[in-house]
Amino acid sequence: MSDSRPGTTTQLPVAASPSGARPGGHRSRWLALAVILAALFMAQFDLYVVNVAAPSLEHDLHAGPAALQLIVAGYGFTYASGLITGGRLGDVFGQRRMFLAGTLAFTIASLLCGLAQSPGELVATRLLQGLAGAVMVPQVLALITKTFPAAERVQALSWFGVTIGAGAVAGQVLGGALLEVNLLGLGWRVIFLVNVPIGLAAAALAYWLLPKASSAARPALDPIGAVAVAVSVGLLLVPLVLGRAEGWPAWAWVSLAAAIPVMIAALTWERSLSRRGGQPMLDLALFGNRTFARGLLVNVTIFGAFFSFMFVLTLVLQTGLGLTPLQAGLTFTPLGLAFSIAAIAAQRLVARHGARVIITGTFIVAVGLIALLADLHASGPATSAPRLIGPLVLIGLGNGTAVPALIGAVLAGARVQDAGAASGVLTTSQQFASAAGVAALGSIFFQLVGTSHGTGAYARALEYVAVIDLALVIIAAGLSLLLPRPPRITRG
Repeated sequence: MSDSRPGTTTQLPVAASPSGARPGGHRSRWLALAVILAALFMAQFDLYVVNVAAPSLEHDLHAGPAALQLIVAGYGFTYASGLITGGRLGDVFGQRRMFLAGTLAFTIASLLCGLAQSPGELVATRLLQGLAGAVMVPQVLALITKTFPAAERVQALSWFGVTIGAGAVAGQVLGGALLEVNLLGLGWRVIFLVNVPIGLAAAALAYWLLPKASSAARPALDPIGAVAVAVSVGLLLVPLVLGRAEGWPAWAWVSLAAAIPVMIAALTWERSLSRRGGQPMLDLALFGNRTFARGLLVNVTIFGAFFSFMFVLTLVLQTGLGLTPLQAGLTFTPLGLAFSIAAIAAQRLVARHGARVIITGTFIVAVGLIALLADLHASGPATSAPRLIGPLVLIGLGNGTAVPALIGAVLAGARVQDAGAASGVLTTSQQFASAAGVAALGSIFFQLVGTSHGTGAYARALEYVAVIDLALVIIAAGLSLLLPRPPRITRG
C-alpha cells in the first residue's frame, strides 16, 4: 500500500494490468524503456542543439536577434509551461496514449521546423515542438514508475538520468558535428529533420511494446487549474529566458511580479476544488509529503547549479577561448561520458542507500569545482580547454551519481495514481531551476566580463560563477540529509 501522509516514506506499488498481472515481461519492459528514453533524448537534444545552430540561422534564414531568441528560448518556454498539464493529461487519458500522441506531435513539429522558410515560421513551429515535448516527456517518468517493479525501478531511473546528461551534451557535440558535416547539404535543417525517423520509430515501437494496462480510477482534467498553473509558470519563465538578452526591460519585471498573484490564485483555486470534493490538476497533497517537497528543493539547487555551469562554460569555450562549436562540444564529451558511466555504476548504491547517494554525488561535484577554481586561479589568461577536462570529469561523475538518486527520491513521495502529475511537477522544477540558474548566473557572468574579450576576463568570471555553484552544491548536500532512507523493497 502507498501512504501519502506527510512525513511518510512511500513505497510505490507495481502497476497491474486488469487481470492483476504485472504489465509485460522482463524483456519487454526493458525494450519499452529504450524506446521511451529515445523520445526523452530527442526532447533534451532539442533544448541545446539550437544554440550551436544560431549563427547558421542568422546567415541562412536571415533571423534577427529577436527571432533568434525566440527560436532558441521559445521551445524551452512552451515545454516548461506545459509539463504539469502534460503530466495530468497522462493521468486522465493514460500515459501510453499521451506518450504516443506527444511523440507523433513532436515528430511532426520537428519536420515543420526543418521545412520552415522564414524566421516567423520557425518560431511558431518551435513553440509547437515545445508543447509536444511537454505532452511526451512527463509520461516517461510516469511509465517507468508504473511499469517497473520496485526491484528494477532504481536501475530504470538510472538510465533516465543517463539520458538527461547524454541529451544535453549531444546537443553540443552532435549538433556541431551535423552542422560541420552538412549532411546532404541540409545545413541547419538537419538538426530538426534527424528527429523524424527517430520519432516515427519510437512511436511505432511504443505502440507495440508499451502495456495497455489501465487504472480503474482516473482524475478529471481541471481545465481552469491547467490554464492558471501554465500562465503562472509562463509569467516566471518568459523574463527568465528572455530578460537578460533584452537588458531586463520593464516588462520583464512586471511579468515576474505578476507571476506571484497568478500563482496564488491558481493554488487557491486548486485548494478550493479539492475541498469541494473535486479533483484538482495540481494535487497540493504532493507538497504535504516531506519526501516529495524536500526532494524538489534538492532538485532545484542541483539543476540550477549544473545547467548554469554548462551555459557559462559554453561561453568561455566558444567566446573566451575561441573554439568552434564542434571543438567546444568535444570538450564537453568527457563530462557527458563521466555522467553516463556514473549514473549506470551508481545503480547498486542507489538501491541500497537511496537518497544518501546524493551526498556522495554532491561531494564529488564539490571536489571538481574546487579543482576547477584552483586551476583557473593558477592559470588565469593561460587557461585552455585541455586543462579543464580533469575538473569536468569530476563534475560529470558527481552529477551522474546524484541525479538518478534525486529523481527516485522525489518520485518516492508520490502515489502511483499521481505519477503523471508528480513527473510533470518534477520536470517543471528542473526546467525552471535551469532557466533561473542561467538567467541569474549568466547575468553575473556578463557583468564580470564587461567589455573585455580576453581569456583572462572570461576565466575570472568563470571563477565567480563556480564559487556560487559550489555554494549551491553544498546547500543541496545539506538538504539531502533531510531525505529519508529508502524503504525496504519487497519482491512480489
